[in-house]
Amino acid sequence: MNKTGKDYLLAALSGLALVIILVILVVLFGEILWNGAPVVTAEFLTEAPTADMTGGGIFPAIYGTVFMTLLMTIAGVPIGLATAIWLNEYASSRSKIAAIIRTAIHNLAGVPSIVFGLFGLGFFVIFVGGTMDSLIYGDIPRPIWGQPSILWASLTLAVLTLPVVIVTTEEALKTVPGELRDASLALGATKFQTTLTIVLPNARGGILTGVILGVSRGMGEVAPIIFVGAANFLPELPDDLRDMFMHLGYHVYALATQSPNVDAARPALFGTVLVLLALTFSLNLIAIIIRSRSRRALRPS
Repeated sequence: MNKTGKDYLLAALSGLALVIILVILVVLFGEILWNGAPVVTAEFLTEAPTADMTGGGIFPAIYGTVFMTLLMTIAGVPIGLATAIWLNEYASSRSKIAAIIRTAIHNLAGVPSIVFGLFGLGFFVIFVGGTMDSLIYGDIPRPIWGQPSILWASLTLAVLTLPVVIVTTEEALKTVPGELRDASLALGATKFQTTLTIVLPNARGGILTGVILGVSRGMGEVAPIIFVGAANFLPELPDDLRDMFMHLGYHVYALATQSPNVDAARPALFGTVLVLLALTFSLNLIAIIIRSRSRRALRPS
C-alpha cells in the first residue's frame, strides 16, 4: 500500500503526542522520585506523624489505607462478580431487567467520585448508621454507628469500584468460547457446574485483572472518604470498624494544604506521594503479570 502525505503527517503527529506524554511522565515521576526517595526511610514508614505534620512518619496512613482497601475488597468484589456472572451467564439477551442494570452500571461509572462521598454520607452514615443507633441504643447523647468511620468509607468505595469490577468481569466472561459451555452442558453438567468449573477458570485472568484495577482505583480515591471517615491527623491506628482513619491520599492533601508550615512539609509530601504511587503501581503490575500468565496458560501448545 502506497502511503500518502496525510499518512506520514498522522504518524508524525501521533509520535509527537507520544513523545510529549512520555516527557511529562518522566519529568513528573523524576521530580517525585528525586524529592521523595531520600525521605522514605524505615523510620518514615514505621512512625506516626507529628502534630505539625512536618516530621515523623506515615505508618498510620499506610495502615489505614491497607485496612480500608481490604474491607472495600471484601464488600465490593463478591457483589461485582456475582452481578457480572448473572448478566453474562444467566440473564437473557432480551431481558429488560438486564438492560436496565447495564445502563445503570455504565451511568454509575461516569458519576464524579465526590458524589459517591455525598451518597456515603447520606446513606451509610446518616441513614444506616443512624438507624442502627436508634434500634440498638435508643436515645444516646452521641452517635456510635451514625458517624464517619472506616467501615462506611470502605462501603462507599466498594460502591464506587462496582462498575469497574462488573464491566471487566463481564468482558472476561464473554471471551470464553460458547463451544466450551455447550460441550459441558452436553455432557450432563448443570448451568451452575458449567459456570463454576468451565467458564470461571478460563476467564480468571481477565477477572483478576479487572478486580485488581478496580481495587487500585478505589485505594487511591480521596474525595469520597473526606465525608465518610478519613481523618486529617490521627496518630492512633483504627482498631474498630467505627473508628476514623488516616489515608495516604488524604494525607497528601493535608500536607499540601493543611500543614502549618507547607514548605517544611514538602519532603514528607513527596515521600507520601512516592509510597502511594508504589502501592498503586504494585497492584497494576500484579494485574499485568496475572493477565500475561493466564494468556500463556490458555494458549495452545
